[in-house]
Amino acid sequence: MVDGRQSTADSNSNYTKRSDIELLKKDLSTKRLWSVDNGLLTGKKLYLTISIIFNLGLLAFFKYFNFFIESTTDFINLLGFQANIHTLNIILPVGISFYTFQTLSYSIDVYRGKLEPTKDWVAFFAYVSFFPQLVAGPIERASNLLPQFFQKKNFDYALAMDGLRQILWGLFMKVVIADNCAVFVNQAFTNPETQPASNLLIGAVFFSFQIYGDFAGYSNIAIGTGKLLGFHLMQNFSFPYFSRDIAEFWRRWHISLSTWFRDYLYIPLGGSKGSKILSLRNIFIIFLVSGFWHGANWTFIAWGGINALLFIPLFWFGKNRVNIGIVAQNRILPSFYELGQVLLTFSVVTIAWIFFRSPSLGSAGTYIAHLFSSSILSKPVMDIRVYLFICWVVIFVLLEWMGRREEFAIQKIAFRKPALVRYGLYYGLVMAIFLFARKEQEFIYFQF
Repeated sequence: MVDGRQSTADSNSNYTKRSDIELLKKDLSTKRLWSVDNGLLTGKKLYLTISIIFNLGLLAFFKYFNFFIESTTDFINLLGFQANIHTLNIILPVGISFYTFQTLSYSIDVYRGKLEPTKDWVAFFAYVSFFPQLVAGPIERASNLLPQFFQKKNFDYALAMDGLRQILWGLFMKVVIADNCAVFVNQAFTNPETQPASNLLIGAVFFSFQIYGDFAGYSNIAIGTGKLLGFHLMQNFSFPYFSRDIAEFWRRWHISLSTWFRDYLYIPLGGSKGSKILSLRNIFIIFLVSGFWHGANWTFIAWGGINALLFIPLFWFGKNRVNIGIVAQNRILPSFYELGQVLLTFSVVTIAWIFFRSPSLGSAGTYIAHLFSSSILSKPVMDIRVYLFICWVVIFVLLEWMGRREEFAIQKIAFRKPALVRYGLYYGLVMAIFLFARKEQEFIYFQF
């Protein structure tokens, strides 16, 4: 038999516990962190869920709907069944992958309490649709860009001049380097089985410079345009082809995307805090999702997987953060060891780019199979103008090397030279843009 006083004490204790729980729920609801009412999410978690579903839903429909349909059809046919599933003629909105990620970052940062929600709808939509970087990035964080819309803007001559120099360099990267590379790249990737391996080698190397000149060129134009308007956008590229390993490459390539996946996917998955096996899982997920983000094709997933395989040995042996600083920081030239590291990293990145550029896994396999054939030592079959353009690529690499300590290549070179040299460089770049401009080539990342 239980003592009556003990029963009363237990009852009061239970009542107190229930009261504490009710007060806690009420407090959480008041703070609008989150609560569950009859199985339904409310408060901040509800808004976050709506934002994630809406933004990822837009991406899934416009960018990946037909891919999933076609992949499902192929799988059903592989099992021996006849599938007749129709795809939709969907027009992909330009830059959808960029502004959906910007909106997601805003929602997640507000939910985490890292950012106060704005009540100014004009400022919010200006942040999401800021025209310089709307269609191809960089993917801006609300914590960096949104507050700038509330700051009074005064014309800053030094900032505007810096922006003009960055725009000029971006145009040179796009019009002279990327667009001219594209002509030979298109030839190399069209029927690679009929071309000598030496042509395919030059085509692969040229594509590495094409995609860098195209995307980093756009980023420089966008960031420079922002400076003209008094806005500071984040650096998106930091001379990635001077990287000494694949981990350093990914810290320097498409910085706004790689840091986005790090902060909003890799760390929430557990990052590298758990066991190495779980960390390897997280790394694979990050690289595969990064590849899939670029397009609805198995080639992009393969490209992401290849980069994961290149990164994992460095992570496993704790070498992924060895090369943090700039190569040859206080020297004009790199050591032979550093040069070997840079060339090796560039080589494996170039091979991975073949999957990125190819229309299918089969064509990528064909390209690589013919690339590593005996004809790789033969003389390339190409127009004499290609040799002239190789000289421009060399000049481009030299200018990048000289300015590798800055935000972009010619940012500070101009200040260290006499006026005649400075303006000679500017006019030389302008003349190159006019003389070597080819038929208009769309920015590669417009399709993403």
